[in-house]
Amino acid sequence: MTTTLTWYGHAALGLETHGYKVAIDPFLSGNPSASIAPEALEADFILVSHGHSDHIGDSVEIAKRTGAMVVSNFEIAGWFNDKGVAKTHGQQHGGGFTHPFGHLKLTLAFHGSALPDGSNGGNPCGFLITTNDGKKLYFAQDTALFSDMKLIGEAGLDLAVLPIGDNFTMGPDDALQAVKFLQPKAVIPIHYNTWELIAQDADAWAQRVMQETAAKAVVLKPGESYSL
Repeated sequence: MTTTLTWYGHAALGLETHGYKVAIDPFLSGNPSASIAPEALEADFILVSHGHSDHIGDSVEIAKRTGAMVVSNFEIAGWFNDKGVAKTHGQQHGGGFTHPFGHLKLTLAFHGSALPDGSNGGNPCGFLITTNDGKKLYFAQDTALFSDMKLIGEAGLDLAVLPIGDNFTMGPDDALQAVKFLQPKAVIPIHYNTWELIAQDADAWAQRVMQETAAKAVVLKPGESYSL
């Protein structure tokens, strides 16, 4: 069964696997690089990595329209309940759960997580997904480089999705080191070029990845997809 990942711009992603549609950090309204309008996005599940507005994005509206379940840390899941979202599932770092789309484990991320209204957003996270046919995907989302990525890589990753924008997250140099720690079969850069502050040359970074590691670097334009 094919698993397909679509990059919508910034850190907004869509994952289709085994008939399920999973939206990740769907920041679309106000995203100058967004390739899809929030009202056009379909989702069975929405994964939210942390509380910042460029990751919470349109999650509340999409969840209410589609009936999708929002999965995040316990604090953010509760915040969505307070916003009127009917279906949520709270997890915490290191904790895994088998959802219909596959097994999801929350990983460490070094970042902030305050929610848009100032509420406590708990701790930021990344996502380690094992699909129902055994493919392993790691979504770092917003994070600095950290050495425990070596442990995440021991899972044997088919795909890693890493930020390269710098300033708020890893920049190109640290993201290259992350690839060396993780040793994925393929890697896709995100969280860059949304604004001038995080402008990067993703093609140049991809060349470095393929020169210095065994990973296949895949640079997508917003709206483009990659299939495993």
